Formats: sequence, C-alpha cells, structure tokens
Amino acid sequence: MNVIIVGGGIAGLTLGLSLQQAGIAARVYEAVGDLAPLGVGINLQPAAVRELTELGLGGALERVGVEIRQLVFFNRLGQLICSEPRGLSAGYKWPQYAVHRGQLQFLLLRAMRERLGEDGFRNGLRLAGFEQDSGRVVATFADSTSQTILTDEADILIGADGIHSKVRRLLYPSEGEPRFARQLLWRGAAGGEPFLDGHTMVIAGHFDRRIIVYPIALGEEKSQTLTNWVCQTTASNEAPLRENWNRRATHDRVLRLFGKWRTPWLDLPALIRRTPEIFEFPLVDRDPVQAWTFGRVTLIGDAAHPMQPTGAQAGSQAIIDARMLTAALLDVSDPIQALCRYDRKRRPIMNDIVLRNRRLGPEGVLQLVEERAPNGFDRIDDVVSRAEIEAISASFAAAAGLDVQTVNGAPSLVSYQSLPPTPSRGTS
Repeated sequence: MNVIIVGGGIAGLTLGLSLQQAGIAARVYEAVGDLAPLGVGINLQPAAVRELTELGLGGALERVGVEIRQLVFFNRLGQLICSEPRGLSAGYKWPQYAVHRGQLQFLLLRAMRERLGEDGFRNGLRLAGFEQDSGRVVATFADSTSQTILTDEADILIGADGIHSKVRRLLYPSEGEPRFARQLLWRGAAGGEPFLDGHTMVIAGHFDRRIIVYPIALGEEKSQTLTNWVCQTTASNEAPLRENWNRRATHDRVLRLFGKWRTPWLDLPALIRRTPEIFEFPLVDRDPVQAWTFGRVTLIGDAAHPMQPTGAQAGSQAIIDARMLTAALLDVSDPIQALCRYDRKRRPIMNDIVLRNRRLGPEGVLQLVEERAPNGFDRIDDVVSRAEIEAISASFAAAAGLDVQTVNGAPSLVSYQSLPPTPSRGTS
C-alpha cells in the first residue's frame, strides 16, 4: 500500500511519520514553497504527547515545549474561579506541553525528512484535483513556481490541508466558507519574566471578552519565558475576507479593548506592548458533515473537523486522527474498508466536539460565573458549586477521549507488536 497525503501541517506530518513506522509508504505534498516556523502557541494534551512519544519524539518535544501543570480560570475582575491540575500533575502518565506551533511543525518536518528521505516531503506543490477508480487514486499538483503539473497515484489519498482544504472542497463543492462565530482573536507572543509558577495556563473573562495566556518556550535568558497570549472579543461586523486572516494588527487596537486588564500576577497591557507582532483571526469552524470518506479518499485534522479553539485540543485531535487512521490501515487489509472504519469510529466523536466547542466546552464555567455574578463575588462557592465545575470539565474530557482513565488505561492507538523499531536519530 502507498498513500498520498495532501498538507504538511501537524496532521499531515504526524500521519506520514505514523505510516512510515507502520511500514506503509507515504508522500506528503505541501502547497507552501518557502517554509518557515510560523504561528504562535498550541497545547498538546497528554493523549497526543503519548502518541508523539510512541513515534520517538518525546525527547525533542520536551526540549522545545513547556510543561503545563495547572489550568486556572478567573473572572473579568481577576477573581479566582477555580483551578485544576494538568498533565502529570493530574495523574496522567504523560505531560501536557505548550509549544510554538511553528517549532512543533519543524520538529515533525525534520523527523519526516530524516526517516522518509527528501522524496517523502514535497513542498511548493498545490493540489489541483484527483480522480479515483476501483484500483487507484490519481492526484495532480501544480508547482507554485513553474506552474508545471505533476501527477502521482496511490492506493489512497488523505486530505490534511486545513480549514480551507482543497480536498474537502472537491468532496463538498457547495459547502461555502467557514462559519464565522462573530468573534475576533488577536494573538501574539513575547518574552519576559514568567507569570505565576511558569507552568500555568490562564483563561479569564467571559464569552464576549476573554484572554488566554500560557508559556510556550524558555526565553533568551534562563529566568525568562516566551509567553503566548490570546485576546478574544465579540464582533458586530461580518467575517474578514479570507486574504485578511492572520493579518497584522496594531498594538493600539488591542489595547483599546484590553488595556486595563492588569492583575497582581500579570500586566497584560505591558505584555501586549512588548509583543513584536500581533495577528488577527476570525473565530471560525465548519458544520459537521455526514462523511469524511469517499472511496479511496478521506480527511483528517482541520480538513475533517475544523473547530473553535476551545479546550486547547484542536492540534491534539489532529495527532489522534493520524494515529487512528494508521491503526485502521494496519487492521483492515482493504484500504477502502479501512478508511470507512476510521470514518465510522472517529467522525461521530469529533462532530460532537465541534458542537460542544460552540458552547464554550470546559470554558463554559466562565460564562456561568459572569451571568450569576457580573459584579464579582465574595465566595465562589456562593456562585457556582465545585460539583458544577467538575461536571463541566469531566463531561468535556470524557467526550473528547482526553480523561485520565481513558488515556492511561488504553493501549496506544496503534498496535506495535508487528511494527519495526522507530528511528530515533536526532529526534528522540
């Protein structure tokens, strides 16, 4: 069997590495020609860290990321709502890491080139289309520089090309643009003194205006960290045009809305001011679909289930997709039936998570407190009980398959009894 993977992001690269480990030939095609470690922060849940560790990348991940040991919720006045341990501190066998998205992608890319060779990853080639019959799928790609056309064929084709997936658009030509949730996000990262214990993720505010802050790397000096921040607010206008996504924003624009958000443990305005570049994004997702798999073609990651970034899990779920798809291809000899098994097992879970994220997921406790105590509180127990808080968190984790019992108690998503050893040169 051999596989064409469209998209060289986290989902596509993880899938390529996973298939290589399983002895399945794969080639990754990436549209971007001039690759650079772009983006800001991403959280990797223990379930995803486990799977990357099984791929021999645990040591490399530890070097580029920051272990997150605690998640803390505050109201918009800076009053503590609750906190919960994360990763190893919560009893998982694997840590939770926060990492720069670009650094994670390049970590995966280095491993890909090392293990599959230069022909395993081909960038600067944009998917033009594909055709399939009972025996093969044939894909055509346009070279971004010369505009020449390249053709490749394989047993199956996997769309891992993100929220604007060309593969998905060919499968669902009438779907249209992503669904705008009428909220805008500004994101950036800046170095400085660590806040709290240097291993904490903070979410504060409520539905109409909130912040997310967490460390993603050690700073240039040993006593500093690179802190990732997100400012999010409700927008009254229509979604910005696609070409304006990820556009640079001015510091003044963000400070007009969040210039008074100071707490004893973090001066947010100062963090914003020393941020070199700020990027603006619309909050978007897509409605769940009734099928990812069409014959010899299927979807993973944001191409399959683009979701609002609630619960710090979109990247983690993309990694889990890749591993579950690999497991299906190992367990079922017929590639079409394997893709169908993956679809049946994975899609209903992720469709549910997409809809849960629209209702704030585990961050719903912020809105609950805002509605019950908009002017603050003397005791949080008078506003929301610990049982309510735990129920919200536990329900979401269980639905997403990220709870301690599921992650610790189950074997890895891919059976390794028949797999060759994982290469570890420079990546373990």
